[in-house]
Amino acid sequence: MNICVFLSAADLDARYTRPAREFAELLGKGGHTLVWGGSESGLMKVVADGVAEAGGRLLGVSVDFLATKARAVTAPDEMVVAKDLAERKALLLEKADAVVIMVGGTGTLDEATEILELKKHGKTDKPVVLLNSEGFYDGLKEQFRRMEDEGFLPVPLTDLVFFAEEPVGALAYLEESRGIE
Repeated sequence: MNICVFLSAADLDARYTRPAREFAELLGKGGHTLVWGGSESGLMKVVADGVAEAGGRLLGVSVDFLATKARAVTAPDEMVVAKDLAERKALLLEKADAVVIMVGGTGTLDEATEILELKKHGKTDKPVVLLNSEGFYDGLKEQFRRMEDEGFLPVPLTDLVFFAEEPVGALAYLEESRGIE
């Protein structure tokens, strides 16, 4: 399975790198491919390293103005460079069978809302997991519930996103959603 991970490229505390690394190792050991923003820094590097070291494949999608920060890869891994952020996001989603949202800033939030909006309108059926490491997304989870309770979501929240508190639950949900045992 090609699993797109939206996440920060910032250097973060171990409370965020530990679950990211754990998920990456599970992804790699499962024989899956990481589809990610291609960065060789911060949490993106942690995840890419974890997947590669555990035997998984890397498929990066960088963007022109960040290409100098992209990870150098060799076959069978792959790196694509998009012309802008909109094309990058489209390519990430196009190449993915499933999406995991990890901790991140405004870019991660933008990517997350894009996939959820596509799901809401029936433009994709890819499973989406929000990995709520250390309760990072508790506030967002509450906001989504409020949107649902007050009629802002035309479909049940559970049809849009699965909230996982631990990496093992995130991958198990994706594999189950895609019929992988």
